[in-house]
Amino acid sequence: MQFKDYYDALGVKPDASDAEIKRAYRKLARKYHPDVSKEAGAEEKIKAVNEAYEALKDPERRREYDQLRAGGYRAGDEFRPPPNWQGRRGAAGDGGFGDADFSDFFESLFGRGAGPRSRGGPRRGSDVQARIQIDIKSAFTGSRERITLRDPTQGERTLEVKIPAGIEPGRQIRLNGQGNPGAAGGPAGDLLLEVAFHDDPRFRLDGRNVVCVLPVSPWEAALGATVTVPTLAGEVDLRIPAGSDSGRKLRLRGRGWPGKEPGDQIVVVEVHAPAAETDEQKKIYESMAKAFAFNPRK
Repeated sequence: MQFKDYYDALGVKPDASDAEIKRAYRKLARKYHPDVSKEAGAEEKIKAVNEAYEALKDPERRREYDQLRAGGYRAGDEFRPPPNWQGRRGAAGDGGFGDADFSDFFESLFGRGAGPRSRGGPRRGSDVQARIQIDIKSAFTGSRERITLRDPTQGERTLEVKIPAGIEPGRQIRLNGQGNPGAAGGPAGDLLLEVAFHDDPRFRLDGRNVVCVLPVSPWEAALGATVTVPTLAGEVDLRIPAGSDSGRKLRLRGRGWPGKEPGDQIVVVEVHAPAAETDEQKKIYESMAKAFAFNPRK
């Protein structure tokens, strides 16, 4: 049996804080989750990450593991638990890990079988992390989305998720009781869904402001005009000031991301020149060139 370096599995230093270990676990759990990852060997990697986190998140287990590691063991070293180790962790099966698929190394240290360390009795299942991608409009207004989860232990299942209006990318939605099943009659863990947005051809989020690029004609930019602008809440009229260049930013106050203090919509002007396709159109461009003597490169 080989010694496992759980710190190395999570990519943290041995003196990492509990918060650092938790952040590292969440990052790797998202990276290698079977619903997200396309990497070869992702299933084995997520098992290694889950096992490392289970060993290090509990202060007592971490202290015991650190004592062993202090003896000079490194990943891959041949390992046998000390003779008195069984008495320190209790009888086999007392580790409180239900039906989790952990390695022989883990079970030799902490007992067979997921959930908080306990001494028998019902045990809560562990939480599961996944990612959901939605349209920015669905996040703005709120919606209900159907997701399909593929899990090695529970198979394929479909859930309906309520998306609260105004949720931001990176936030998590917690679905109680949709995580890994508990042991000995204990409750199931929760499903934690991290929200991400699909790319949108018209809108992007910048903090609480919504940015939108607005194409305008040369004469609208030069003379000024009132044009229709799309927003996530519907179309509105916007006055383009005369003499506007590409890149000019106009602000629609309160038309950005919803919240206690709603953001604004930033409209970026982008001047588009039409192609001269007829002789008459070419003559108009030629007359403009003579009338303006304009060189935008100077």
